[in-house]
Amino acid sequence: MDDPLTTPVAVVGGGPVGLMLALLLDRQGVPCVVLNSQADVPDQPRGSTHNARTMEHYRTLGLAERIRALGLPAGHSAGISFFTRYNAHELALLPWPGTAEVLSARAAADRADPTPEPMHRANQMYVERVLLDHARRRPGITLCYGWTVTALRESAGHVDVVAEHGGGRRVFRAAYVAGCDGGHSTVRRHLGIRYEGEGALDQDILGRRSTAAHLRVPTLYRDFLRDRGAWSNWVVNADLALNLIALDGVDEFFLLTSSVDPERATEADLVDLVRRAAGEPLPVEVLSHRPWTAGAALVAESFGTGRVRLVGDAAHLFTPNGGFGMNTGVDDAANLAWKLAAAVRGWAGPGLLDSYGAERRPIALRNTSAARTLGQGLGAVDRPAWLEADSAAGEAARAKTGAELAEYGMRTLDTLGVQLGARYDGSPIVAGDGSGPVPDSFAAYTPSAVPGGRAPHLWLDDRRTEGSSLFDRFGAGFTLLRLGPRPPATGGIEAAARARGVPLRTLTLDDPLARDLYERDLVLIRPDQHVAWRADREPGDAGALLDLITGGPLDAAAGPGA
Repeated sequence: MDDPLTTPVAVVGGGPVGLMLALLLDRQGVPCVVLNSQADVPDQPRGSTHNARTMEHYRTLGLAERIRALGLPAGHSAGISFFTRYNAHELALLPWPGTAEVLSARAAADRADPTPEPMHRANQMYVERVLLDHARRRPGITLCYGWTVTALRESAGHVDVVAEHGGGRRVFRAAYVAGCDGGHSTVRRHLGIRYEGEGALDQDILGRRSTAAHLRVPTLYRDFLRDRGAWSNWVVNADLALNLIALDGVDEFFLLTSSVDPERATEADLVDLVRRAAGEPLPVEVLSHRPWTAGAALVAESFGTGRVRLVGDAAHLFTPNGGFGMNTGVDDAANLAWKLAAAVRGWAGPGLLDSYGAERRPIALRNTSAARTLGQGLGAVDRPAWLEADSAAGEAARAKTGAELAEYGMRTLDTLGVQLGARYDGSPIVAGDGSGPVPDSFAAYTPSAVPGGRAPHLWLDDRRTEGSSLFDRFGAGFTLLRLGPRPPATGGIEAAARARGVPLRTLTLDDPLARDLYERDLVLIRPDQHVAWRADREPGDAGALLDLITGGPLDAAAGPGA
């Protein structure tokens, strides 16, 4: 007789994506163990962009306001600035609303505002701490930080995860495993899955091998940038290019550059680089630095098989332009969490887990391509030798380069189409209704209830606070919307869900705007807030519909979670 399971789900990797997966599983009532090789979350800066879709997932967990309190202070621009040097010529200044402006705009937004949670800037090292602290309070989540996974052994009914800690060794037996363990994923290597795509860009602005550093520059805002300071502060000239990303809005910055050799650069080299960028010998303290590779657009050839799936960087690697990497991983976690919960609870059809890769891999290809295109655009910016010259040629060069940088910068800021426009058209678990294709745009997002896309957002009243978004009313399972003044009966769908053990909440809204947005009287919303089906009346065979959207008819002989 097999030993009992240690956990229904083992999450390998406790970064932001692994923690979000654990918290979303917890919301579904599914316990998990998180195994992370590091003893704590990193204290080095990484990405700072939490896009609208990620903020919506934080809202689902009740964490959005806590995360909005992190990062830049109220009134600080979340935009981008470009200079030849910090004490010299301004090339472009692109303001973007910070937290205070976002909250003010949300209070005055139209009821059909595209999202309840616009993009927010806060570095991952701050946000991961909030996620970890929240996970520690959840009794269903067991955190094993400092445990290094060394092997996986799969069988028909479970996966044994072998991990080591402090000279000891333990086997964690799980029904399912999620590999959230980054670009050097042990889980991916176990599966024998390779990345496909393109590696580092061959350019000298965020290309090839680059350097990331955590700096303290106490006088940068006070003496140089003043009211021109932004979240992202670039220096671009013929000699060097670097970006100082504001962490606290006061004196801490995240340096990204390809203008020094990352394998040989010393702290003194980084101090000298920043002083050259400033044009003056300002004080600089290097808190940490590390090499990294910029420009990658790599996607795993498969997102997993059987009882093992890949999530986040284990499944795809991004260049940082646009801030799409972690956000794509968080949306992976939202897609996978409810499917793992269904498998554990016994209502997943045989194709449900395989739909994870079928739905998410095309999005990874879409988003890595978008990020790489942005990176190439930055690398193509002209930086002639006379860019800093006090001459007519220098002035003309600055006008041209500034326009190119402004175009690049606005493309990195104005990405709502990428953030909210992910669609699962053609998915085997989406019931298409014959509607035409929904436009996919880099910048523009078109709210649409055509099955496969994210459900359109709607404020239900004028409060614009917690509980007043339609998204706040969606259940942890499926939500069946009954819309319009005389919504049809839904007893067949509700009975079919009960018969299969599928969690379903029915929500009736006599709201003309909701009916206009969704264009049908009945709409089924998945646990990840994507539309699964819509129509003006129940289908003739509600059971067949439930079978389709949960991965096919459940094979009773296979048993729960098969």
